Amino acid sequence: MKLKFAIENKNQPDPFIFEDNGKFYLYVTALDGVEAYVSDDLFGTWEYVGIVTDFDNCSEFWAPAVIKIEDTYYMYVGCLQDGKRPMHVARANSPLGPFTNEKALYNYFAIDADMIQTDKGLFLFYANARRNERNGLPGTHVFIDRFIDPYTPENDPKEVLVPEFDEEKYTPGCVDGKLWYTLEGPCWFQEGQWQYLMYSAGCYQDDTYHIGYAVAKTTDTDLKNVTFEKVTNNGAFAPLIIKNEFEEGTGHHSIIRYKGEYYAIYHGRDYIASTSTEYEERRTARVCKLTVSDGKITAERFEDHL
Repeated sequence: MKLKFAIENKNQPDPFIFEDNGKFYLYVTALDGVEAYVSDDLFGTWEYVGIVTDFDNCSEFWAPAVIKIEDTYYMYVGCLQDGKRPMHVARANSPLGPFTNEKALYNYFAIDADMIQTDKGLFLFYANARRNERNGLPGTHVFIDRFIDPYTPENDPKEVLVPEFDEEKYTPGCVDGKLWYTLEGPCWFQEGQWQYLMYSAGCYQDDTYHIGYAVAKTTDTDLKNVTFEKVTNNGAFAPLIIKNEFEEGTGHHSIIRYKGEYYAIYHGRDYIASTSTEYEERRTARVCKLTVSDGKITAERFEDHL
């Protein structure tokens, strides 16, 4: 089901959901800065706030994530700066910013943050482009790095998830002899004795884009120690959320637990008839209920209701 927005005809790529003091905030990818929406009701009408970042010499703000630590809000976002696309961190005194005092965390391509705080510290899941040492497949893989404080990574990342299936290819790049896989958009949470690491894969520009997940049965809160295993159908490709009869391009999500239930907030596109071969930005924020139990997730998706 699509979320309801007061301003129509806007896109919400890579939506990140955040709840604070009874209000809900949604942060999305945008060209000139991270855009935000606010609502008093998760399933009510979302009001457009505008750009909430104030960075120098940056553009193409991809996949923001926000965490509150004590009384400060920290945003992690990949953006283009001096020809590179490193992950940045910035801070604010309000969930609506302005997020300033930005700092590049790495000197290489790093996107799609999910910052987690446990009793063992801060851990950043993110996507980085490289060739996997395990199976040699080139593309973006999911990594984790421990942080000393919100602005300081240990710079000792560990590879967590790697591409394995043909369905994880970034389709437009797999032509003329080129091969590229995409595993990105990590999203972690814990329920009982199980840890879940969800991800997106395929190509966001077409209907191959999907959400999958990996699991680990452990209560270890030092997340760098955790080994996740992708959930498959006896070793075969088994996406949790992928194209259906009313939406496609489904992926890059965040998770919220609301009134005792889990919900995924993700982007997708309505199916429309088109003969164009050019990509058209039509990603909008959607929501579906997740049932989480004993290492398994199921998604309940409907076009016009939950």
